[in-house]
Order: sequence, then structure tokens, then C-alpha cells
Amino acid sequence: MPFSLLGLSTDLCAAARAAGFKEPTPVQTQAIAAVLQGQDVLACAQTGSGKTAAFALPLLQRALEDAVAGRAASWERRAHTLVVVPTRELAVQVGEVFKGLAQSLPQPLKITVVFGGVSINPQMMGLRRGTDIVVATPGRLLDLVDHNALALGAVRTLVLDEADRMLDAGFSEELQRVVALLPQKRQNLFFSATFAPAVNALAQSLLNTPLCIDVLPKPGSVPDITQRAIAVDPRARTQLLRHLLQHSGWSRALVFVATKYSAEIVADKLRKAGIDAEPLHGQLSQGKRTQVLDDFKASRIRVVVATDLAARGIDVVQLPVVVNYDLPRSADDYTHRIGRTGRSGEAGLAVSLVSADTQAHWRLIEKRQGLAVPMETVEGFEPTLNANVTATTTATDMSGNGGVKGKRPSKKDKLRAAAHAAALPHA
Repeated sequence: MPFSLLGLSTDLCAAARAAGFKEPTPVQTQAIAAVLQGQDVLACAQTGSGKTAAFALPLLQRALEDAVAGRAASWERRAHTLVVVPTRELAVQVGEVFKGLAQSLPQPLKITVVFGGVSINPQMMGLRRGTDIVVATPGRLLDLVDHNALALGAVRTLVLDEADRMLDAGFSEELQRVVALLPQKRQNLFFSATFAPAVNALAQSLLNTPLCIDVLPKPGSVPDITQRAIAVDPRARTQLLRHLLQHSGWSRALVFVATKYSAEIVADKLRKAGIDAEPLHGQLSQGKRTQVLDDFKASRIRVVVATDLAARGIDVVQLPVVVNYDLPRSADDYTHRIGRTGRSGEAGLAVSLVSADTQAHWRLIEKRQGLAVPMETVEGFEPTLNANVTATTTATDMSGNGGVKGKRPSKKDKLRAAAHAAALPHA
């Protein structure tokens, strides 16, 4: 089906082709017409399926129609479209998609991208003459509203990209404040690669008779990602990671860890081993975060050791491998992490390092993902810890939840495991 049959103008059809879309993807086929008609949408589609363009194309067309009518009436720009995202990196990426699609349109549109971690003053200056479309993280959006730099009373369409993350507890208070500033009558578009049942129920409560889109990957369209699990003692993970980087021929690797501290420590140890590596986490300045990602995409650095802020909104062309140095907290987070590789038809590899005390959690991820990944060992890094010794109590106490969100080992369990690990020699 060509884009023209979905109701897009000739200019937007050309913009889609210029962006590399020969024909609409399944999520675009279902979403574009509904968005153009003003319908609410709840869309779940795999990473790399064209979700951003599925809402950007029709919203640009409506903004173009508004701009033509408004300019003729000497109408001042007021933001009619608001896209809210969880991370600065995703804000930049979504903004680039909008700007790339809009650059060849006959009427210029102003697309403003705002996020925290940088000075607010240039963003306030950039909004002085209004804007057509705003892409924002919620904290900076509220800051701009508080400074009277931006009003949301004219917003007709609210988009939540990575909506499951926006609706969870970490963003709920800010999102409630944003929603309270919007007109009650508006279009709502929620897009994500995953929706947990609880989040899905909350999303439905905020939508008005939405079109629900759940795009199951077709055979042959599933990302070509080989998944591996390697058993290793916790203390040997960095040495094993270094070994894999030195002997597997990976040109670049995105390594996920649980904490900012771990990101710094692991990156430092890799650098001392002669491997170009940089940490990426929320306490870095925005300038540093941008530099790290730019250097990684340009292959000036080989390894980025990141917290989960890198699990969404980072599109690195031909990224060969993702490594879960620490397992993700949930099965949904696992989906987002490994979705950084195997994009745009490329093959990818996802490697998870599984220690004795995380085997129960790994089994839970497998179960919820419908996976059966053989547990491997690497010669010279065979684990010495026994899962039955270190993890049985934890698995029993957590009723098989394996440490997933809100289900943590007790302090006593942690002390027992730590004492057992301390008694062993360094790997």
C-alpha cells in the first residue's frame, strides 16, 4: 500500500520516501489515517518498526495545514502538538525525525526540542516567537511553563513516546502536572514497544475510545538478533567482558549496567586494558552525553557502558552487539535493551552475563519473553559459585519473581551471598 492511500499529501509522501520508507510499515499503515482523523491511538510495535514516523508524518501534515491557514491570517504560532519523551537522547532523536521529514515541505514549520541538563535560557529565547511542534522531556517542559516561556492551552494533540515509561511511577507526578495544563478536549497518541498490563490499563483510562494497535512481527520481519547467555561469577564479569571484546571481533559494543557507579568503574577498567570505552549515565552533563553518543556512532570509541537511559531513543547504525553486564530489572527493559542492535535489517547479537545469584531472574526473563537460551560457559571463566547455594533462598523468598521490579532479596540474603563471594578467590 502506498503512503498516498493513507491520506498523506504529496509532499509528505515524498518526505517519507526520502526518509527511506519505500512503503508504510504495519504500524504506519494502521496509525496514520487514524491520526489524521483525530482519533486517539494506543500503539504497541517492536523497536525499529517506524513508530516515530507513524505519528510524525500525519502530525506534520496537520501542522502544515494549520501553518498555511495561520500565516494567511497573520496568526501567531502556538504549539498545537506536544510530544513528551522520557530521556534527552530520545527527545533529540524524535526531533531529528520531525525536522528531517519537514525539511522539504513547502511551508516552513518550527519544531522545538527541549530537555534538561543544559541552560534553559537559549530554549526560552527560541520560544519567543512561538512554535508549531514541541518535543520535550517532562521536567524541562514544566520549567518552561513556570517561566512563562511556553503555554500549553492550545495543544490539540498529546503524544507519549515510550508511553509505558512515561506512565510508570518515575514520571507519573510530572505527567499529571503536564496533563493538567492541557485542554481537556484533545487527541492522545501513546506509542511504545512494550506495555505491561498495569501500564496498559492506565493508558486506556487516559484515552478516549482509542484505536488499539498491536503489531505482531511477521515472519521475516523479526529483528535478526542472536541471544546468548553466559554463566560467570560476579567478580569475573569485567575480565570476561574484556576477553570477549578482545577475541570476538566486535567493532562496537553497548554494555548495560545497573548503576552510574558501575558505568564509571567498568569503563575505567576497560580503558586500562587498552579498550576505548566511555560511561553514559544521567549524572553526566548533556554536552558530555551528546559527545559520547556522537563518538560512538562515528566509531571514535568502541564501547559505551551505559545505564538504562541508553535503552530507549538511541539509534546506532550497524551496532553489532549489546551486552547485559547486569541483567535488566524487567522483561520489558530486556526488550528495549537488545532492541538497540539488529536494526534496519542488520543482524545483531545480545549477550547476557548471568551469575549464580541472578539465574532465577534470568529464568523469569526467559519465561516472560518466551525464550529458551542455552546457558554457555567460556573457557577460563567457568563459574565457581553454585546457584543452589547462592540463589535458592532468594528465589524461594521472592516466590519465583527473580528480583523483578519491587521484589528484592532481603538484607540477610544479600549478606549471605556477599559472605560466600568474599570467601572465594578473585577470578
